[in-house]
Amino acid sequence: MSRTLTVEGMSCDHCEQSVEEALEGVAGVEGATADREGASATVEGDADPDALVAAVSEAGYDASP
Repeated sequence: MSRTLTVEGMSCDHCEQSVEEALEGVAGVEGATADREGASATVEGDADPDALVAAVSEAGYDASP
């Protein structure tokens, strides 16, 4: 299952990597790809949406499902 989150605040490759690493640390995530130009992140797996938003927030970015 694929889910896309809106992620605000990414401005560079390092930002994308930070968001991807934060999302990949959530239980149920099989993979994650962040796109700063699209202000989004796509997550593969069956992780809880609230846990995904929380992980991105903890990494310092604004996220919404």
